Amino acid sequence: MAILDVSPLPPSPSPWPTVDPFLFCVHHDDAFPAGDERMGPRASLAERHLGSDFSAKDGWSMYHGRVVPGFPSHPHRGFETVSLVRRGLIDHSDSMGATARYGQGDVQWMTAGRGIVHSEMFPLVNADRANPTELFQIWLNLPAAHKMVEPHFTMFWAPEIPRLVSSDDEGRSTEVLAVAGAPGDVRAPSPPPASWASRPEAELAIWTIRLAAHARWTLPTASEGVNRMLYSFTDHPLTVDGQELPGRVAIHLEAHRPITLVAGARSTELLMLQGRPIGEPVAHHGPFVMNTDQEIRQAYADYRSTGFGGWPWDRPDPVHPRDEHRFAIHADGHQERPPRKVVPGD
Repeated sequence: MAILDVSPLPPSPSPWPTVDPFLFCVHHDDAFPAGDERMGPRASLAERHLGSDFSAKDGWSMYHGRVVPGFPSHPHRGFETVSLVRRGLIDHSDSMGATARYGQGDVQWMTAGRGIVHSEMFPLVNADRANPTELFQIWLNLPAAHKMVEPHFTMFWAPEIPRLVSSDDEGRSTEVLAVAGAPGDVRAPSPPPASWASRPEAELAIWTIRLAAHARWTLPTASEGVNRMLYSFTDHPLTVDGQELPGRVAIHLEAHRPITLVAGARSTELLMLQGRPIGEPVAHHGPFVMNTDQEIRQAYADYRSTGFGGWPWDRPDPVHPRDEHRFAIHADGHQERPPRKVVPGD
C-alpha cells in the first residue's frame, strides 16, 4: 500500500505528527483583531493565561506574548527552524544582534547550530482592520556532525520562491510552492550549507500544494527509504491513491510510489514534508535537540553560563515600528530587503 498511515490532525495550534528528519511541525492560523498602539490586540485579554495562551479563544492565541502575540526570547540548539509565513508578519530578533521583519509569503530558515536565542513576535500592524496571521513552523534535525555549527539564518523572500503551476487533462490547476526540493523542472532556493537539506541524497522537500476543485495531480516519486508526510490542512475531502479521505488528516506515504491526488468539489491545500531519515539517536528536551542525554545536559549548562551570547535587546519581545517594511539585518551587518516584483511593461 502506498498509504502507510492516516491520522486526524489535532486542533490548531497543536503540533502535527512528523517523521525523521523532521522533528516538529505546527500550523498557526490566527484571526487576530486590529492592533492597538503597541501592536497588540485591540481586544480584551481577560480570561487568557498570559505567558502561555494557546487557547485559540475568539480564533487567536497570545502564545507566550503578554503584549504582542508570539514567542519572546528563547534558546535553541542542535536543529533548524523553517518558518513559512503565508499571511501576516514576524518580527525576529536574536542573540547575535541580527533582526528582521518578514512575512506575506516569505520564509526564514534558521540554523540554530551550537546555540542561539531568538524571539518571534507577531506585530498587529493594522490599526483599522483585522490582522490575520498564518504560518507553518517546521523543525528539521541536524546531523551530529553539524549540530554545533555557527548559528545563522537565511531569508527566502516570497518573489524568490518558485512555484510549479500545472493543469490536468480537464484544465484544472495545481500549484506547488517549493521551499526545498524540486517538483519537476522547478528548483527551490539553496538551503543553508550545514542543513541536511543541502545533501542531494537526502531528497528533502518542503512544498505547499493547492489543488483546484476536482483537480488531479501526481506526486513525483523519490527513492525508496525516503520518508514522506502529506498534511491535508483544509476541511475539504481529498482522494489519495484512490482512497477517499476527509480533510484535516496527516498521511504517511511511501515516497517511491507515484501517488495521484484528486481534490473534491472544493479546492484543497496540503503541506508535504519529505526527506531521507538521518537515522541517528535523538535526545530532545525543551528547546534543545542533540544525540545523547549528556549533550542535552551540556546544552543547558552552556546556556546557563553563556546565554548563547546574551541578549542585546532592551526587552524580551522586541518589535519594529508599525510602518517598517520587510527587511533583514544579519549578524555581520549585511542588510537585505525583498526583491521588487517585476511588472510587465516597467
